Order: sequence, then C-alpha cells, then structure tokens
Amino acid sequence: MTYKTILVHCDAAKNVGHRLGVAAELAERHSAHLVGFHARQPFEAPVFFDGGFPMDNLYKSYEASAKADQESAKAAFEAAIKGRHLSTEWRVVDGFADSELVVQARYADLLVLGQADPESSLPTPADLPEAVALASGRPVLVVPHIGVTTAPGKTVLLCWNASREAARAASEALPVLKAAAKVIVLVMEDMRYTVPQVVVQRRLCALVRRGARRADLGQDVDAISLALDNVRHAAHLAFDATEPGEL
Repeated sequence: MTYKTILVHCDAAKNVGHRLGVAAELAERHSAHLVGFHARQPFEAPVFFDGGFPMDNLYKSYEASAKADQESAKAAFEAAIKGRHLSTEWRVVDGFADSELVVQARYADLLVLGQADPESSLPTPADLPEAVALASGRPVLVVPHIGVTTAPGKTVLLCWNASREAARAASEALPVLKAAAKVIVLVMEDMRYTVPQVVVQRRLCALVRRGARRADLGQDVDAISLALDNVRHAAHLAFDATEPGEL
C-alpha cells in the first residue's frame, strides 16, 4: 500500500512554500502523482450594493486580485517541484476552497493542507483542515504555518482507542508507518471498546509489522512504544522520544 496521488492546496499565502515542500518530498518518497490545487473564490457583490454603485470597478478589482493570487500560487508550486523527478499536475477550479477541496479529495490518496496562519489576510477559512478532513473522509496531513525543520514521517505517533475512526486512521496511515523509523502508539482506553491490553498490544504490533518493509522489520517492531493506562505519562514519553519537527 502506498500513496499514488497526493493533492496539495495552493493559495497565495506567504508560507505556502512550507506545505508545498512537504508535499513534494512525500510525492518523491512514494513515487506519487502530485496535484497542485488552487480554488478561485467567486466574485461576491457587497451586501450594501443597491444597483446605483458602478459594479465594473469592483469586478475588475476582483479579477485582478484573483489572477494575482492564482499566478502567485502557481509560481510557488512550480518552484517546489523544480529539479524533482515527479509526475505533476496543476489544477484550478472556480469555487470556495473548503467545498472544492472536499470534492477533489475523493480522487486523491492524501491531502496536504496548511494550518491557518493567524496573521494571514486571505479568505481561506481558519478551520479548513478540520472541515475538509471531516467532510471528505480522506487522510489529511496538516503542515504547521511556521513550517517544519525536517521532512515529516521519521517518528510517527499513532493514537488508538479501538474506535471505527481510529481503525480508519491507522489503515490510511500505513504508507507512513511503513517508511517510519519509529512508531509510537498512544492508547487511550474507551469503555465502549474494551479489549485486554495484551490483545491490543499484539494486534497493533501486527498491524505495524504488516505495513513495514521486510528489510526494516526488526528495527521497526523493536521501535514500537506502547503506552497504556496513563495518558499523561504516554504523552510525556512521546514528547521525549521525538525530535522537533519530526511528527
């Protein structure tokens, strides 16, 4: 199992290069087709418009701004893929980013989105990653707006409570688990899905083993840290075991 198509959201944000760099690195690692997606937000007449105000100037201003944003996003995408041996595609759709990304997500194995930047003036919704993840049902990798120091995936934190959502997340993350040097499993007990801890440990380890490359099997399995009972203690272990920027 691997990611064959990765879609990255491209807007005119100043820090869009952070998520584009991560997306390009992942696409190269998985030999995936990388799609750069840009949504042109539709023109919306001001709520105070009464028909007596010249609309032409407003629309021309919108057109100029939309064109500049699109060109900026495309330039950033091209800069991110320059010099890489990748199969790529640039895609532009007229519509709102949140709703259009949900539709586009259905045709991708993984989405790469950026965390909301509190200082950004763009109309991109602040809850875009959460909204798209919940509405699309596809795996979403959220890149911090401050960027990352190293490519993600070296150390992976897998959260588990035996729910349907946890099972889906673990399955979707198998390509990442396969490439990881270390997997930390954080288990939080849920009385609705009570299973003996030893069974949880055995089954989760088996899940990671099946996702691991044969050559790295011993190393990957030995690196699994299964934290049980005490969530605070488990979170502390995960923090100590992870280098900044690697999650």
